[in-house]
Amino acid sequence: MKRKLQVFVSSTFKDLMEERQAAVAAILKAGHIPAGMELFNAGDKSQLDTIKRWIDESDVYMLILGGRYGSIESETGKSYTEIEFDYATSCGKPIFAVVISDDALNSKVKSIGLAASEQDNPALLKAFRTTVLRNISSFFSDLKDIKLCVHESLSDYAADPKLRGWISASEVEDTSLLHDEIRALRSENETLKGQVSQASKVAKNRPREERNEQIQSLIELLSESEIVVPGDIHVDGKTVTMSLLEIFVSSSERLIAGITNASGMNDYNRFMFFTVAPKLQIHGLMENEKVTGANYRRVFVSKYGLEILAECERRAVSHKAKKKLVAKPMTTPPRN
Repeated sequence: MKRKLQVFVSSTFKDLMEERQAAVAAILKAGHIPAGMELFNAGDKSQLDTIKRWIDESDVYMLILGGRYGSIESETGKSYTEIEFDYATSCGKPIFAVVISDDALNSKVKSIGLAASEQDNPALLKAFRTTVLRNISSFFSDLKDIKLCVHESLSDYAADPKLRGWISASEVEDTSLLHDEIRALRSENETLKGQVSQASKVAKNRPREERNEQIQSLIELLSESEIVVPGDIHVDGKTVTMSLLEIFVSSSERLIAGITNASGMNDYNRFMFFTVAPKLQIHGLMENEKVTGANYRRVFVSKYGLEILAECERRAVSHKAKKKLVAKPMTTPPRN
């Protein structure tokens, strides 16, 4: 499924119009979505808030730094370009920058005059330039350098699964059949849940030995039940076959916290919600509830499931303790 990353392009405007156009063209050619401050008017605080929201909604932040520092925001004493850069940095956005070389700046000054260089705040520009160069950045001498930097940087970021990006509706999987299956499973699970609940009440009144036999039998059953785990889910990146018990125990922290089928769920949550959770629900180990005030549901470990997990942890600790005793023989024979 191909994602389109939204790239926020930040710079001073009038002196870098060609450079911005080159960056936007390169972003579009790479199949991504450009966004930038030319849509707004600098100097308006409400517009600055809007720009910050655009940065929040963008996947990547790009800075083009030329020879001007830009308009100053009165409250902070910084240029709007530096404010945007600082905000993107504080949000942890992936950042890359292209900085004009000294030779290219001299050529631009000769071409368009002093409007290409900073006359009022050269010290602020110098300090800002130093800060930018400490991050992922490169120099540019012409428009080709900017296009190349965009191509290389976005190629790396496009491979990062942590970046959400935008996906065409035509590429979204049709889940209508899956919803029908879920509804059928939900109905079946409700029936089974009632049966299991009744069985659990009966089991609590049985002697402890019978309860232990029931838990042992369920653990064995979970150990024998196998599920294929896709490579994009498994930590080693390989498709593997695991027992239902292994998945339940290894994913217990997330399952206890709960997993929802909210829009935008990742592959891991989809696998756990639609494949693993229904199988555990059949045995009364998980519950399914409607989230109040939302249009999605949540699955989480039931009280009986917590009991099974506690028993598995107790056995694991006991097994480790036994191994330590066996691995530590006496250094001298005992006295008579």
